[in-house]
Amino acid sequence: MTARPTARTGPDDAARRESVRALLAPVVEAAGTELEDVELRTVGRRLVLRVLVDTATGISLDEVAAASQAVSETLDSSDVLGDEPYTLEVSSPGIDRPLTEPRHWRRNLGRLVAVTRTDGRTLTARVVAVSDDGATVELEESEKGRTSRTTLALADVKRAVVEVEFSRAASADTAADDATDADDDDDDLDGFADDTDELETDEEG
Repeated sequence: MTARPTARTGPDDAARRESVRALLAPVVEAAGTELEDVELRTVGRRLVLRVLVDTATGISLDEVAAASQAVSETLDSSDVLGDEPYTLEVSSPGIDRPLTEPRHWRRNLGRLVAVTRTDGRTLTARVVAVSDDGATVELEESEKGRTSRTTLALADVKRAVVEVEFSRAASADTAADDATDADDDDDDLDGFADDTDELETDEEG
């Protein structure tokens, strides 16, 4: 039985990751996007480089493609990865990506987030306002219909992730279905485009 290749990282990969990040940050910015993170790991005999990009208002497939081309061209003209073969993945962060910067919180205004504080306390609340060092969130009280607000210092947040709200998604789907049914009575129908949380392009180096 052949063992499946496993991903591994080490000191060399960590050092190269920082070198790659420093190289790509201005390139990605010049392409009109922001460099969220760089992940570098070895799978079998091949490197896998994953570059995460985004913008303040979300990112489109065209923007991912533009960033991917800029990243690929830069790597081709650099020896930062040496002569080792690699796989390049350029994508946007998924919805489960932790909120680690004020801009991450701003992108998720109105969404429900699960927060773990540095003292171990947890809460689930909706983001209603964000500053450079804190986020104001709205919590539901035990009594139905009542809410309260509190401001979290981002320095006191150990981990925060967006919560998927299936009930809100179902309501949105129902509204979309109702709108489609109404449009069926007209001769001119408008199409609906699907939104995607994660966009990805792969390239071989």
